[in-house]
Amino acid sequence: MQRSSNGRVFRPSCGRSCAARGPQGWPRHSSSFEVRDVLREPQGGGDIREMVETGRVAAPEAAPPVIETAGWPIALRRWFVAALNLATIVGLAAGVTLILSGDGIDALEAVILAGFALATPWTVLGFWNAVIGLVLLHGPADPAASVYPFFEAGPAGRPARLASRTAIVMTLRNEAPEPSFERLEAMRRSLAKTGLADHFRFFILSDTDDAEIGQREEAAFEGFTAIFAPGHEPVYRRRRDNAGYKAGNIAAFLADEGAAYDYFLPLDSDSVMAGDVIVRMVAAMERHPRLGILQSLVVGMPANSGFARIFQFGMRHGMRSFTMGAAWWNADCGPYWGHNAVIRTAAFRAHCKLPNLPGRPPLGGPVLSHDQLEAAYMRRAGYEVRVIPVETRSYETNPPTLPDFAKRDLRWCQGNMQYWRFLFTPGLAPLSRFQILQAILMYMAPPAWLAMTIAACAKAVTGTFDARYVELGLGLFAVIFFLSISPKLAGALDVVLTRGAVRSYGGPLRFAVSTLVEILMSMLMAPVVAVYVTIFLAGLPFGRSVTWSGQNRDVLGVGWGSAIRAMWPQTLFGGVMAVTLFAAAPLALVWSLPFVAGLLVAIPFTVVTAMPVLGRVLSRAGLFAVPEESALPMVLKDLVPATARRWRRPVAGEAVRNAYAAPVPIRIDADIGSR
Repeated sequence: MQRSSNGRVFRPSCGRSCAARGPQGWPRHSSSFEVRDVLREPQGGGDIREMVETGRVAAPEAAPPVIETAGWPIALRRWFVAALNLATIVGLAAGVTLILSGDGIDALEAVILAGFALATPWTVLGFWNAVIGLVLLHGPADPAASVYPFFEAGPAGRPARLASRTAIVMTLRNEAPEPSFERLEAMRRSLAKTGLADHFRFFILSDTDDAEIGQREEAAFEGFTAIFAPGHEPVYRRRRDNAGYKAGNIAAFLADEGAAYDYFLPLDSDSVMAGDVIVRMVAAMERHPRLGILQSLVVGMPANSGFARIFQFGMRHGMRSFTMGAAWWNADCGPYWGHNAVIRTAAFRAHCKLPNLPGRPPLGGPVLSHDQLEAAYMRRAGYEVRVIPVETRSYETNPPTLPDFAKRDLRWCQGNMQYWRFLFTPGLAPLSRFQILQAILMYMAPPAWLAMTIAACAKAVTGTFDARYVELGLGLFAVIFFLSISPKLAGALDVVLTRGAVRSYGGPLRFAVSTLVEILMSMLMAPVVAVYVTIFLAGLPFGRSVTWSGQNRDVLGVGWGSAIRAMWPQTLFGGVMAVTLFAAAPLALVWSLPFVAGLLVAIPFTVVTAMPVLGRVLSRAGLFAVPEESALPMVLKDLVPATARRWRRPVAGEAVRNAYAAPVPIRIDADIGSR
C-alpha cells in the first residue's frame, strides 16, 4: 500500500476521470487499492469581505416549480407567528415594567428589564411553535398536506426505483471507529433490503490525527469493505491537513467526487438511518427539483447513560410539536442540522462554499457552525430547505455525561458567535437572516438571565428589595418557566392524545413519573448551563475556545475530582448568592431558590447522572424510555445493547414484567425487529 505525505484515500483503483462506468453508471473499478493526496486549500478559500461584496447568486437555471402546501399562504403564516410573538413579548415586558416602575426605574432595574428583553424572545418563540405544532398534530387540518406534502410516509411513498446516485458520507475525527462502522454496516443491511442499494455508495471522511486511532479506522474499513460486491466498495479518505474542519473535509470530498453524485447524505459518526427512510428522502428530492436540502427529524437512540436517558426523553416528545410548529411557518426556509439530511450536490457545490473569516480564531478563521449558514446560502440560491417534521427512522446518540454535553454545547456556542459577521450578507432571505440572529441570541439568553439574577440580588443586598420583587420573582418565574417547558408539555400532551403512544414510553405510570422528574432535572440544569455559557462567552474575545476533536459518546462515569474542576464556578457562585441573600434578605433567597439550588448541587448532579449504576436502575425500571425500547427497529437491532432496554428485554436472567407491549403506531412504514 502506497503512502502519501499529505493524506490518504483507500478506494478501488481507477483513472482520475473514472470514465469507464459499470452498472447503474457507477465508476468501474478493480479490486486493488491506491492512496491519493487529499490535501486541500482552507475551507472556502476566500475572504468574507470579498463574498459580501459579490453578494447574490443565481437561482436554479430551470426555475422548477415551488412546493405547494395546503392551507394558509406561507407569508400569512409568518405574519401571524410574528404577531403572536410580538404581542406576547410586549405583554410580558409591560408586566415587568409595571412591577418595577412604582417609584421609577433605577440602574439595577434597567438591567433586569434589558436582560428580560434579551432572553424572552427565544422562550416565547418556542412556546408558540409548540402550541401551533400541537394544534396541527391533533386538530382538524392535515399536516401532511399543509406542512410536508413533499414527503410521503405511507406505502405510496416507498419508491420502486430511483434515477439518481447518492453518496452517503460519514465524517470521523479521533473517535473509536468500531461503533461508527457498526452503524454503517447496519445502514448497509437496511439499504440492501430496499432493493435500491446500487444507487448509493458509502464514503468515510476522516480528519483523525491520532496515529493509533487512524490505524483502527483503516482496519475497520478493511473489514467493512470486504462485505461489498465488486464495483460498489466504500471509499475511505483521510486528511492530514484538517483545514476547515468537518465542513472543509466535505468540501474537499465534493471537489474530488461530487460531480459523480446527484445527492449526498452527510452523517456524523454517531448517525444511523434506516434504508427505507433514505430512499424515500432521495425519491422526494427527485420529485421536487427545487429541494436543495431535505432534513430528517433526528432522535436519540436508547441509551445506557442515565444522563442521556433523561436528556433525550424530554427532547424526544418535546421536539415533535416544536418542529411541526416551526416547519409550518419556516416552510421553504427550514433548518439544516449538519447531518442526517439529503443534499443536492451540484447546488451545494455551486452556492454553499463558506468563507474563511478575517482575524484569528476563535472568532476568525474557518466557520465552525457551518450548517445554518449553508442552509441560508442554499435558500439564497433559490432552492428550498425543508425539514420532515415527523419521526422516521433517523437517529443519533446523545452525550453520556453533563461535561460532555457542555463541551458540545460550547462548541456550538463558539460557532454561533461567528454568525455576527453574516447578519448583513447581501441576498439572504429575510427569514434566513432572522434565523442567524436567532442562533446568536440563543446563546445570549443565558447571560441575560444571569444578569437579571445578579441585579435582583444586588437590589436585595442594598436594602431596596421589597414585596414587589417577590411578586416579580414568583409570578414572572412561573410564567417564564411555563413558557420554557411548553414544548415538553405540548409533547407530553401529544403522547397522551396519540393512540398507543403512552404504552410505547413504558405505560402511564412510567411516562408520568419520567415527565415530572425530567422537568425537575431541567430546572436544575438551567442555571448550570447559564453560568458555563456566560463564562465561556466572557473569555471568547480573549482567545478562549473549545478544541475541535473527538467526542465521548459511550464512556460513562465522572469522578468527583473531574466534577469539581468542571463545576466549581457554578458551586461557588451559588454558594455566595445563597449566603449573601440569607444574610441580607431571606425572602429574596426564597425567590431565588429555583436558581440557587441547581448551582449548589452542580457537582453531585454531574457525578450521579454519569454513574453507570443510575443508567442500570433507570433502564431496569423503564424510566425515561423512548419508543424504540418497546419496538426495536431492525436498523438498530445490533446497535442497541440489551442493557439499554432491560425493562423491555431482561438480561442476565433478570425478570422484568412488561405490561405495555403494544408499540406506538409509527408514522412511516418501517421494519420492526426484536420486541
